[in-house]
Amino acid sequence: MKHVSLFLSACCLAAAGADAADRPNILLILADDLGYSDLGCYGGEIATPNIDRLAAGGLRFTQFYNTARCWPTRGALLTGYYAQQIHRDALPGLGGGGGGTRPKWARLLPEFLRPHGYRNYHSGKWHIDGKVLDGGFDHSLDMRNQGNYFTAQGNRIDDAPVTPAADESGYYATTATVDHAIACLRQHAAKYADQPFFHYLAFIAPHFPLHAPAGDIARYRDKYLDGWDAIRRRRFDRQREINLLNTALAELEPEVGPPYDFPDALAKLGPGETNRPLPWKELTEQQRRFQATKMAIHAAMVDRMDREIGRLIDELQAMGVYDNTLILFASDNGASAEIMVRHGGHDPQAAPGSAATYLCLGPGFSSLSNTPFRRHKTWVHEGGISTPLVVHWPAGIRARGALRQTPAHVIDIVPTILEIAGIEKPAEWDGEAIPPAPGRSLVPALHEDATIDRDLLWWLHEGNRAIRVGDWKLVAARDDPWELYDLRGDRAESRDLAGERPEKAKQLADLWDRQLEAMIRLAAKTAPPPGQKKKAAKSGSSERSR
Repeated sequence: MKHVSLFLSACCLAAAGADAADRPNILLILADDLGYSDLGCYGGEIATPNIDRLAAGGLRFTQFYNTARCWPTRGALLTGYYAQQIHRDALPGLGGGGGGTRPKWARLLPEFLRPHGYRNYHSGKWHIDGKVLDGGFDHSLDMRNQGNYFTAQGNRIDDAPVTPAADESGYYATTATVDHAIACLRQHAAKYADQPFFHYLAFIAPHFPLHAPAGDIARYRDKYLDGWDAIRRRRFDRQREINLLNTALAELEPEVGPPYDFPDALAKLGPGETNRPLPWKELTEQQRRFQATKMAIHAAMVDRMDREIGRLIDELQAMGVYDNTLILFASDNGASAEIMVRHGGHDPQAAPGSAATYLCLGPGFSSLSNTPFRRHKTWVHEGGISTPLVVHWPAGIRARGALRQTPAHVIDIVPTILEIAGIEKPAEWDGEAIPPAPGRSLVPALHEDATIDRDLLWWLHEGNRAIRVGDWKLVAARDDPWELYDLRGDRAESRDLAGERPEKAKQLADLWDRQLEAMIRLAAKTAPPPGQKKKAAKSGSSERSR
């Protein structure tokens, strides 16, 4: 494999025992429920100039995958394993999920970085088992209150409960996340400037409830009244103009609604809500305004997240470390079709987007966010699992504004970072062997548009299942038959080839089954006792809509 000389020199120096200061800083930014096309650099109309600037100065991956859900993605992202291998998503007969506990050998990335001089920081959503500081982090803001963006109630700093300020009128979670990150960076500059840092910054935004400052919402108030049909087409046209991908635009699926049934929510939300992506012209005027307002709040949340990232970039530049900071920006899953009312409920008389409201994007504008793909968060069709990956590192990446077409996955982030840092992953932890991880380093693709060599990519979440081998993808929604797609020209999964190519479908189905069996064999070695399985399953069910 050919690596850029900068990579070679950096990695060789590190491997030879160079000072920690020679290693790059790493900033890993994760959005929550951000769709494939929500960023300007991926075809969207939302103002995201700071992330777009990172893309213009670095790389955009066009086929980057996640696990379709919040907590499995986070477990996979920081360990390099499929979530099922480490009990962070369910397997038949073994449980696992939001309440699952990782095996002792499934260490988090900071635990591998720390012995090589890295200081490690976390700001934002956690959603991984265990305490944050036990995972190798030196400081953390753990935002546990995901039902209200306007209060710090329930948050933890360095694993200790936070006492919210008496007056929280100026509090907003997205801003508070970056405030904490900047405080960590300033402390790092003052005390540990001779050491590199790893900062994991995990926004809650734009995950529901749709909450945003009123001034941010006003910027988008009337922008979406043309409806999801027309705006989705505009996003797709921009994607084609910038040569982002080669595919048709998936048709809307008016029969596909939210993944979970919350019948009381529709009554609480009123006549403006709809749980199907019907043609825009079929909606009432009240529904059009209500849906457009929800999308305006979603856009405001993405806009605000981008502006806060801009503040963080300014801080890195002021510290003089921007050029040698590897920045990765991704999302944990596609946009969400969920509709529910939780936590403090929903006041239909309150201003939309305020703390007294509880709104979700729903399947109509979620389809817009996931342009040009089908389905949503929790599904393993492309709309649920394919999201942006922006990579920026001026000192290590010569390409500017380039696209990378190779399929990649969140399990690849750990081996990529370790290779860039010149760190060899240990073979055991506390005397226990560490099993081989499925992730692959993306370093070759950072240099050129190279295809990362791998046997397959595999998915299972709540009965939704898929496997990708080369450009072939076999996928099925829960209880539905397998569908087969050739992704070379059909990322939209519009033409099911299972009937035309039954031999290929069977080949991939058999391979999916064998992979499932391998997952079960590994996970069974560290499965909890039967009495603990029920507890874990119950805990996981409480997390299902996050």
